[in-house]
Amino acid sequence: MNKIRSLRCLLPETITSAAASNRGSDGSQVSVLLWRHQILDPDSNIVTYWNHVFLITSILALFLDPLYFYVPYVGGPACLSIDISLAATVTFFRTVADLFHLLHILMKFRTAFVARSSRVFGRGELVMDSREIAMRYLKTDFLIDVAAMLPLPQLVIWLVIPAATNGTANHANSTLALIVLVQYIPRSFIIFPLNQRIIKTTGFIAKTAWAGAAYNLLLYILASHVLGAMWYLSSIGRQFSCWSNVCKKDNALRVLDCLPSFLDCKSLQQPERQYWQNVTQVLSHCDATSSTTNFKFGMFAEAFTTQVATTDFVSKYLYCLWWGLRNLSSYGQNITTSVYLGETLFCITICIFGLILFTLLIGNMQSSLQSMSVRVEEWRVKRRDTEEWMRHRQLPPELQERVRRFVQYKWLATRGVDEESILHSLPTDLRREIQRHLCLALVRRVPFFSQMDDQLLDAICGCLVSSLSTAGTYIFREGDPVNEMLFVIRGQIESSTTNGGRSGFFNSTTLRPGDFCGEELLTWALMPNSTLNLPSSTRSVRALSEVEAFALSAEDLKFVAHQFKRLQSKKLQHAFRYYSHQWRAWGACFVQSAWRRYKRRKLAKELSLHESSGYYYTDETGYNEEDEETREYYYGSDEEDMEGGSMDNTNNNQNLGATILASKFAANTRRGTNQKASSSSTGKKDGSSSSLKMPQLFKPDEPDFSIDKEDV
Repeated sequence: MNKIRSLRCLLPETITSAAASNRGSDGSQVSVLLWRHQILDPDSNIVTYWNHVFLITSILALFLDPLYFYVPYVGGPACLSIDISLAATVTFFRTVADLFHLLHILMKFRTAFVARSSRVFGRGELVMDSREIAMRYLKTDFLIDVAAMLPLPQLVIWLVIPAATNGTANHANSTLALIVLVQYIPRSFIIFPLNQRIIKTTGFIAKTAWAGAAYNLLLYILASHVLGAMWYLSSIGRQFSCWSNVCKKDNALRVLDCLPSFLDCKSLQQPERQYWQNVTQVLSHCDATSSTTNFKFGMFAEAFTTQVATTDFVSKYLYCLWWGLRNLSSYGQNITTSVYLGETLFCITICIFGLILFTLLIGNMQSSLQSMSVRVEEWRVKRRDTEEWMRHRQLPPELQERVRRFVQYKWLATRGVDEESILHSLPTDLRREIQRHLCLALVRRVPFFSQMDDQLLDAICGCLVSSLSTAGTYIFREGDPVNEMLFVIRGQIESSTTNGGRSGFFNSTTLRPGDFCGEELLTWALMPNSTLNLPSSTRSVRALSEVEAFALSAEDLKFVAHQFKRLQSKKLQHAFRYYSHQWRAWGACFVQSAWRRYKRRKLAKELSLHESSGYYYTDETGYNEEDEETREYYYGSDEEDMEGGSMDNTNNNQNLGATILASKFAANTRRGTNQKASSSSTGKKDGSSSSLKMPQLFKPDEPDFSIDKEDV
């Protein structure tokens, strides 16, 4: 045993060296070595492929054998002949089919088997010893395979029938029918275990439901084909029996000699045959088309009334096939029989097998075709249950419409297939490869993920699950816990916030394919000491159209964050902040707040300058020179005022006074506001101070990586 395994391991090197050294006799030696030590696995691809090929060949061979029944035909008045061209064609193809049977026998000698004692657990142990394989095959299926391979119909058609032409042609035809039918039994028995072996290896015969239905229909047509051929040969035999009976009567009366050779069409040119044909009563007594004949043809009369026995092969074959289909489907109810024992038994066989085969055909085709619509039927039942539940719970029409839209959209996206159960039934490595194939290209479209390496992306792809949302569905609501992070693949999502319900504040943006939401969960997962409480959503996320996305749950995200420290790198932090709409909204609000503070400080500075340079009296003069310059800056020079007249001068003085009073009021208000703000910071708050205080814009939380800095 070890020697055989070592030879199998060294076999490729042996073949390579032999091919490189010699191209002549060494090639045959290598082939012998390959055949002697090559044992095939019964579940390997080559054995499975050969089983499919041999199954098709066996079915075609079963179609070929009944064609021998069409070889004899009525070739003239009261004589039978043989279709030599048909016999040669069928013999050629039958010989090719026999060669396939021979190859199948050789394959079985080199195919391992599972030891019966090792089937306690798992697949079992393969027996690779060629001697044990041969002994087991010789004790089980060898005789049946050899009986199916023997060229018995060829021997009968080319040896037995020519030798019997001088005597009884009916005996030759009966022998042919008997040989074909007897050999048909082992040939049919080969198909059933072959079917079971293919199903055991691959799980099915046909990959599609239509192919399975066609396969079952083909087997039913095969049965009809055999039945039609047997009916045709029986009709020829019944006609020959009538001729033989009349000949026996003529010979008994000693009026006219009727030789058995006269019933062979080869004797048509003989003078004795022509004389016998003119004076015999065979033609009148054995005419199935005449109602005065005494011979009862029964169910076989149709072969002669429709001229099937004398027509060409194609017309003959199609009519007999139709006859078989018609009577097999109707269980022989349309057959008119006689009291002939063989005819009665034939009709009983047709009725029984027709009932069995038609029932099997309907059942198998129904199973095959129903497998195509099983998902549709399950979805229809589920939708009906959903409708009944909504009516029972008296849901409002708008909610019912949303439920119907979601169920319809889920069906269009998944076709009723539970992808999660399929993936979870696979091994971990295979599931990881499938997830990588399905998700990697789509995940790379997310700009945040494009910054990660392949190992981290593989871990994330293994945790992603598909998520479907219809238009108008709220994925997150502001203030609710965030339990998953969503990455948009198709569709559009609206993300909005009011900053905790603050009056007068609203920020909204549209998320498109490549964007993500629920980034609060990533911040929570990256915290070294994150709590079990999930973070609250700072934004409301609503689907604007049908959305297909990948969802990453909180547990999976936390696991990936703790297992891969590269997720905590500064580069990914900056990428996350750049593509995060939460950080973008906070940055925009921060810039707006800074700009408003800058404008307020600028206005306060201008008012302060104006107040300090306003109109006031001095001891020596009425007003200061600096006040004069300020007044000129705001209201123009004195020359211009004088040109406008005394009325304009008076109005300017009044406006200047009002401006000074307004600036003083603004300064006092600003001073009081600063005092109230300082008092509120020390803990002295009241209702008016809280109303004047500017609202604070909080920065989104970010994790502290000081603990794991050395691991990054």
